[in-house]
Amino acid sequence: MARDTVETHFAEAVGALQPGTPRDPSLPVRHGTTLTGTRCRELFGIQLGSRLLDIAARWLRAQGEGHYTIGSSGHEGNAAVAAALQPTDPALLHYRSGAFYLERSAQTGRLAEEGLRDVLLGLAAAAEEPIAGGRHKVFGHPGLAIIPQTSTIASHLPRAVGVAFAIERAKLLGVPGRWPGDAIAVCSFGDATVNHASALTGFNTAAYGEFRGLKLPLLFVCEDNGLGISVRTPPGWVEAGHHPLLPYFEADGCDLPDVYDTARRAADHVRAGRSPAFLRIRTVRLMGHAGSDVEMAYRTRREIAVDLALDPLVTTARLLVEAGLETPEGLLARYEAERDHVLKLALECTRRPRLESAHQVMEPLAPRHPAAVAADVARVAPAREQAFRTLPEDEDRLTLAQAINRTLADAMALDPGVLLFGEDVARKGGVYGVTRGLLRQFGVSRVFDTLLDEQAILGLALGSGVSGLLPVPEIQYLAYLHNALDQIRGEASSLRFFSQGAYQNPLVVRVPGYAYQKGFGGHFHNENSVAALRDIPGLVVASPARPDDAAAMLRTCLAAARTDGSVCVFIEPIALYHTKDLFEEGDDGWLAKYAPPARWAETHVPIGRARSYGDGRDLTIVTFGNGVRMSLRAAVKLTKDEKSCRVLDLRWLNPLPIDDLLRAAELTGKVLIADETRRTGGVSEGIVAALVDNGFSGPIARVTSQDSFIPLGAAADHVLLTEHEIEQAARKMLS
Repeated sequence: MARDTVETHFAEAVGALQPGTPRDPSLPVRHGTTLTGTRCRELFGIQLGSRLLDIAARWLRAQGEGHYTIGSSGHEGNAAVAAALQPTDPALLHYRSGAFYLERSAQTGRLAEEGLRDVLLGLAAAAEEPIAGGRHKVFGHPGLAIIPQTSTIASHLPRAVGVAFAIERAKLLGVPGRWPGDAIAVCSFGDATVNHASALTGFNTAAYGEFRGLKLPLLFVCEDNGLGISVRTPPGWVEAGHHPLLPYFEADGCDLPDVYDTARRAADHVRAGRSPAFLRIRTVRLMGHAGSDVEMAYRTRREIAVDLALDPLVTTARLLVEAGLETPEGLLARYEAERDHVLKLALECTRRPRLESAHQVMEPLAPRHPAAVAADVARVAPAREQAFRTLPEDEDRLTLAQAINRTLADAMALDPGVLLFGEDVARKGGVYGVTRGLLRQFGVSRVFDTLLDEQAILGLALGSGVSGLLPVPEIQYLAYLHNALDQIRGEASSLRFFSQGAYQNPLVVRVPGYAYQKGFGGHFHNENSVAALRDIPGLVVASPARPDDAAAMLRTCLAAARTDGSVCVFIEPIALYHTKDLFEEGDDGWLAKYAPPARWAETHVPIGRARSYGDGRDLTIVTFGNGVRMSLRAAVKLTKDEKSCRVLDLRWLNPLPIDDLLRAAELTGKVLIADETRRTGGVSEGIVAALVDNGFSGPIARVTSQDSFIPLGAAADHVLLTEHEIEQAARKMLS
């Protein structure tokens, strides 16, 4: 394999070194550092391994055996960051953290070849790769406390704050967590990343917690090479722009002892004070941004040469030679021997099996174990049975909001790891009173208000879930969820897929949603789009309409999160929260009894099962959410014309209840879909596709809301699906 400029420079620079006076390897490798000669030798080996992985990656691409990857060359100083931490400290790593990964692997007693092989299997997309199994080239390993990140463009920073939060919260609650009680979290990223909204959320949330006296043991590590792909970061920007409430440390990433000493001070600060800190490491970039990168397209030869002169592998080699601990000849011979070994290992990895089927690719995505979920739902604590028996009889008939409140209380009583948080959920009890009284019942450690940032809320949830707790965050309105949707798409739902289930973030996100609030609030409080959620692989989207379904389905989501690590979004129709009547005022037709604990197994609603109303043979109306109440009312009006309809409440928008849908469709031979979401991209499109794909040949029609944002006041009635439209469409199909 031909040598590039970086390899040639290393050979020439090391060959020109002059050995110094030998010193005791147990002593500091130079004056003023705590890094010993022995440790410096070991870390040079880690740096060398990381560099050779980049050489192997380029070779694999040239052979047509490798895939897109981002190298760590120039960032090898992050080996010293790993060395300054404990191997049980959870880490969320930058994609240039190859040396960190190899050092963490060595810290746990693994052979050097094991860490190298992990990365090479990822480069070759081999199914035996230990974390993603050939699905992506990531740094991650369950035995190394490294949580895989598929993209470190800041989306992992809110989760990192959540991990640090969960370390302390688990101790406070006395529940088992995933990490040791003295652990700190570490999160690394690039200089361009600090400008991203998700990064600012991470920094601000950590600083906010520090300001409020919250314990958050988190070390932010910015590896600053001055470039974001091809865009230059202004010199001094990271230093000037870091959050003023985060203690700041800085080190030269090309000077191994400086990184080692500074990282130790920063880590000790975080560990002792259980508070966050920011470490900036000045690095260089060698060999371009990525394997497909043409560096000369955006950098001058002089700029490349300046970085090359600072090569951290050369500077560590110089340190060892000047300390008399190595000779230039010995280092060059070691480089060549290691190079041959890594390339041979890379070739071997290309011969390992790859993923060969869609089933194999998708296997870890979202496993479903319905029997285990049902068993978890049926768990009942004696204290809850006693509490139920002491409830007044008139509390038996509950609204939707009351049923959700009661279910949350039961869930928190049964599982001390359940946390409930979000904007206004604690002291106020939610905008609509759904969580009222839970703060008083379970205390501020488990029911608490957050800062007003949806990314922060979901980040706390993701970090808590991956750390062994069961978070139930609330996003105040469905429209607000779109402010932070990548925390669900790119972080929550992908974690199990890219870790083969070794890591998961059980999660139930409660979201008040939909419209029909009599014109209140306009589009930001009346959102009827769920298209972005239904597009996310593996995500469970629940949409209850009635109080009894809400209670049962929420228990199912909590059980699925606990047993399968499921990520669930639980959409609660705001307009039905306090609805009591169905057909006429005072009939209490929308109230429902709350099932006592002894009946939870009997009333269990599995994921993907619909609910059918009536036994009509003329038409099936398929609907969900607010559409259920409107469709039931329309169906009753149709009986006056001696037309019988059945109404199918889907209840689950992802996965859709295909079997129940087909069964209900075949019973009448005609299907009307009443969809309160938009006509384009709405749920009805998926329903039609499911019917057609599965061979239903009868007439299908749909009535939906308009492709519009929802205006303020009575104007909303012009663009939202109405009960009259459902009735008229049904009459047209039946005529």
